[in-house]
Amino acid sequence: MQNNMPSHPHGAMRRKEREITDRTEIDEILGLAKVMHLALSDNNMPFLVPVFFTYDGTSLYFHSAKAGTKIEILKKNNNVCFEVSIDNGVVESDMACDFEAKHRTVIGFGKAEFVESEEEKKQLLNKIVALFTDKKFEFPKGNLNATAVIRIRIDSIKGKKHGV
Repeated sequence: MQNNMPSHPHGAMRRKEREITDRTEIDEILGLAKVMHLALSDNNMPFLVPVFFTYDGTSLYFHSAKAGTKIEILKKNNNVCFEVSIDNGVVESDMACDFEAKHRTVIGFGKAEFVESEEEKKQLLNKIVALFTDKKFEFPKGNLNATAVIRIRIDSIKGKKHGV
């Protein structure tokens, strides 16, 4: 996916040997991770929040209360940056300054939009819940009405790995 946003997103990767260029591996990382760090901007002030998410091969989805800081920011500015990382650890060395992070990481940019269809919200909430349990749940109408489900349409995405 090519980026159609202005300025800097996804400049050239300095350590090319660490870049993940295989989309299958990027999709695997997105499929294995459970927590996404979501970066938003409100009047040039950054805001970062971890969220549980699911991925369908083209878009990311997360849920939230319908009120709160991230929702208010998204209503004003739907440009987002996201990050997920798996296989985290440390690559040790005999030299203190040579320790490095072990990881497989995906960073991307996109546009957030609120999912309005009640049926689609239920399906996506079930996918998020399925990350943690095999139990099936019903979503009471009151809870469903108080819950926002947000889709992130991915504009650009890159992967990086080291020590795995």
